[in-house]
Amino acid sequence: MHPVRPLPGYLVQRYHGWKATNYSENSAWYRRLANEGQRPRAMVISCCDSRVHVTSIFGADQGEFFIHRNIANLVPPYEPDGNQHGTSAAVEFAVTALKVAHVIVLGHSQCGGVQGCLDMCEGHAPQLEESTSFVGRWMDILRPGYQRLKDADPKVEARALEKESVIVSIQNLMTFPFVEKAVTEGELTLHGLWTDIGEGGLEYLDPASGEYKPV
Repeated sequence: MHPVRPLPGYLVQRYHGWKATNYSENSAWYRRLANEGQRPRAMVISCCDSRVHVTSIFGADQGEFFIHRNIANLVPPYEPDGNQHGTSAAVEFAVTALKVAHVIVLGHSQCGGVQGCLDMCEGHAPQLEESTSFVGRWMDILRPGYQRLKDADPKVEARALEKESVIVSIQNLMTFPFVEKAVTEGELTLHGLWTDIGEGGLEYLDPASGEYKPV
C-alpha cells in the first residue's frame, strides 16, 4: 500500500481560497518572483514550532525572508566532515549564494526542544540520551549553553536556556569561515531575538551588554 494520500479537505479548501483571492490579486508579483528569482534581504533561523510564525511577526511578504526552521532554532558548529548537514547547508546558501545582509536567530517561549534539553541535561529524559534519538543528539548542540548557565546558577530556568539557545547559535555561526569573513568585512550582520508567544513580546540581544531588551 502506498503511504501517500490525498490532501485533507480543509487544506484543499484553503488552497482554493488563497488562489482565488491573494494570488489572483497579486498574480503579477508572484510571476515576477518566479521569473526573477529570490532576493531576500535576511535569513531567519527559527524553531519548527507551529506557534512561531515569522512572516506574521514582521509582516513580511513572499520573497522577503529566507527562512530555515529546525528544532529549537539551533545552528551547529562548522563541521566539514562530508556528512549531511541541513542547517549548515541553508546557512551556506543564504550567505554565499543569496548574499543576505542579515542572519536573524529567533528563539521563543515554551520551546519543547529546549525543555527536552533541560530535562536531558538534568537526567530526567533518559530516552533523549539514547544514541538513536535524533532529537537528543540535535539538542547536544545546546549542552554548552546549559553548562554556562549552570555554572552561574545551579537552578537553570527554561526561559534562560531558550535565550541561551540563540546565543549558542550565533556563536556557532561565527565558526563558519564564510560567515566570519562576511561579518568582518561588514557585508553581514547577525541578530539574536526571542519572542514571547503568549504576550506577543519581542526581545533583542543587545551586543553591548549581552542582555536581552524589548524591541
